[in-house]
Amino acid sequence: MKKIHILIIKSFIGPFMVTFAISLFFLLMQFIWVWIDELIGKGLDVIIILKMLYYAGAMLVPMALPLAVLLASVMTFGNLSEHFELTAMKSSGISLWRIMSPLIYFIIMLSIGAFFFSNNVLPYTNLKYAQLMYDISRKRPEMSIKTGVFNNEIEGYSIKVDRKNPDTGMMYDFMIYNHTKRKGNNEVTVADSGQISITTDQKNMIVMLYNGINYNEMKEKDPKNKKYPARKDEFTEETFIFKLPDNSFKKSNERMFKKHYEIMNTSQLSIVIDSLNKEYQTKKNTFENRLTEYNYFKFDPKAKNKKDSVKLKKYSPLKYLEPEKLTAPLNLDSIYDKLDNKDKRYVITAAKKDAKIARSNIENNGQSLMNRLKWLRKHQLAWYKKFSLSFACLVFFFIGAPLGAIIRKGGFGLPFLVSVVLFMFYYILMVMGRKAAEESVVPVFAGAWLASGVLFPLGVFITYKASKDSKIVNTDKLENILKTIENILKLGK
Repeated sequence: MKKIHILIIKSFIGPFMVTFAISLFFLLMQFIWVWIDELIGKGLDVIIILKMLYYAGAMLVPMALPLAVLLASVMTFGNLSEHFELTAMKSSGISLWRIMSPLIYFIIMLSIGAFFFSNNVLPYTNLKYAQLMYDISRKRPEMSIKTGVFNNEIEGYSIKVDRKNPDTGMMYDFMIYNHTKRKGNNEVTVADSGQISITTDQKNMIVMLYNGINYNEMKEKDPKNKKYPARKDEFTEETFIFKLPDNSFKKSNERMFKKHYEIMNTSQLSIVIDSLNKEYQTKKNTFENRLTEYNYFKFDPKAKNKKDSVKLKKYSPLKYLEPEKLTAPLNLDSIYDKLDNKDKRYVITAAKKDAKIARSNIENNGQSLMNRLKWLRKHQLAWYKKFSLSFACLVFFFIGAPLGAIIRKGGFGLPFLVSVVLFMFYYILMVMGRKAAEESVVPVFAGAWLASGVLFPLGVFITYKASKDSKIVNTDKLENILKTIENILKLGK
């Protein structure tokens, strides 16, 4: 029996190492494809590019492991089944579970190792990668200008472009805000296109703009004059020269990035999650209390007759919910009906004004609370991710091994196709779950474990079918059902 276990492990280790290298290579190629236009021809040292690829490769290891396990499992058991070695073992009275048992222990150890890698090594590589990318963006500021996002790398200026042409280097729909005078958004330049270049001494960035307009809101000498004069200058070509603070390639301080959730282990994440949760609950309760006190149960400190006022502070929200504690019955409708038309108009106008203020307050504070909650959920997802990606190795093994025994095909053909389709399905579910959790559509736990929660029952089902030597889908029953439906349709005609 030990010889069979050694045979199974040897049959798995080889394909696993190859498929892991292939999986990591393909994922790294995807990364290079995204960054190739930003890296090539930018004057970056080869060592720096190799460092970036090294850190990026380490970041992709947790994603490459499950795919490698799936592909290697399908190939290993597909080869064993194709060459009738699996059939010979089963005919000797060895069940599929006993055949899979050495690899189950191996995958469990691999999953534990993947967790320790994600928890201890990955935060360090993420830190080094973030630090390196920040240093590169300081050396090459044009690389940090992303489309559709304002960039504030140049002190005193905010720059935004809507799209880029990677072949020509031309950028379109430029917008530059000048904040050097610290007087708000009084000076802005818009242009339909432009190019960015760095001087040979690496001290200045040149922005050449084409077909644009300079807007400048002038300061009125007379403060009583409310005409708000402005100046508009059109141009066909204009050059901006921005002084770069430091173009030498220096290492940034690691402390700048250590507060990000991708650069923390589970212990650090737990502490930060607890702090963020308390902070969020405090902000939420404060906002609710202030909204109830100052907007719903409004108290007017300037009221002359405070004892008879319906805005008495003693009428707290709790007392309104418990009428038996009120000193006297309060009927707002009857009080309103007793007012004359002038006072009614005043009350309605004041109520509309208060309602608008309350609505604006809710919108502003509500968005702030949503951003805090989203940031909290991202930390929680990062905590669960360290476990879910490791558990995915076990899930994909229980899918790949029995699936290979059923399809009875080894090599890189059919197993590769099946593995890629299943992994794409897993990845789509993982992204959907993360997005839904971030937007508070589903609980964080459900979003983090959605992909594994869907595929794990599938793995159990396929393993059960393979252990019973039965088909995954009974085609005979399906054909009978289709024939029955066809006969019913014929009788209906």
